[in-house]
Amino acid sequence: MPLVAHNDLPTFSKLKQEGLQVLSPGLANQQDIRELHIGLLNMMPDAALAATERQFLRLIGESNPIAQFFVHPFTLDALPRDASSQAHIDKYYDKFSQIKEQGLDALIITGANVIGPDLSREVFWDSLIEVADWAHDNVTSTLCSCLATHAVLDFRYGQKRTKQRSKKWGVFRHQVVEVSHPLVDDINSVFDVPHSRWNDVSPQQFAAAGLKVLVTGDDGCVHLATSPDGFRTIFFQGHPEYDTVSLLKEYKRDVNLYINGEITDYPPMPENYISEFNAAVLREYQGRVVKSMAEQSKLPGFPEHLVLKNLQNTWQDTASAVIGTWLGLIYQVTNVDRRRPFMDAVDANNPLGL
Repeated sequence: MPLVAHNDLPTFSKLKQEGLQVLSPGLANQQDIRELHIGLLNMMPDAALAATERQFLRLIGESNPIAQFFVHPFTLDALPRDASSQAHIDKYYDKFSQIKEQGLDALIITGANVIGPDLSREVFWDSLIEVADWAHDNVTSTLCSCLATHAVLDFRYGQKRTKQRSKKWGVFRHQVVEVSHPLVDDINSVFDVPHSRWNDVSPQQFAAAGLKVLVTGDDGCVHLATSPDGFRTIFFQGHPEYDTVSLLKEYKRDVNLYINGEITDYPPMPENYISEFNAAVLREYQGRVVKSMAEQSKLPGFPEHLVLKNLQNTWQDTASAVIGTWLGLIYQVTNVDRRRPFMDAVDANNPLGL
């Protein structure tokens, strides 16, 4: 399922260097394959903007080969950006007005950084609702990631997230609990998913909203669920899109926050992600950091080069399979005219006959 490099977004070149199939528009026009147009509402902060592009485009590009994918990244004007990120957005991203005019087959909404417990007080709140409501009426299916899941559960279903006693951070075991849904037909019944979040929407809240829970973690948390029709909205609480190094980069960021005095406690390592060797390396580094800070001497460099070669990815195959199935289902129920979310023969309230 090739991606089409329909503009000069640098992510296309980087994915091509990784070996992913990326077609030029000229080559794509010679293929007798239908297009699917996927919107990517990227709400991530500046430091993670490009990485989030790559993560979701990689998952799309690695999915099943039935269509050509045109991915249209866009963001919300309400989100503050530094000069470099704004220049990237101005050059490579679409405007929401363009997205509405051209139509989409599917939409992915990423997470975002927030500054308080009440999402309705965030600067992006009204803009996000506008996009999500438009997609609900005009796009075949919307996939919400982490914070986006919490936001939609809040404004559409009245279910507010709650802060946990500790951050759920690391790679965790999950299991399929609803085997009859096509999204989980072709994946392992037990698999891993990365998480990185302080807040949670409980299984009881998903049930109260009438949502269909498909995958839960060993601790009972919901990872994958759908809207009552089984398809219009897909909810992730975890981060299956993460790269192998994503959690390590978050750990390094938190260590730097500690060094800069922005947090008071040295951060814990992500759970079920760090090998014994890596844990030993990072504990030794922690001791050197604490000693250097106490002595006000030169700080040691983060030992990323030692840790990287021992990291393992135990979630990407399942993530690609779920995204591939999702896109395959969209292909089945969409019309070639993207402004019509469902074919006439399909019940819009239950497109998959669930």
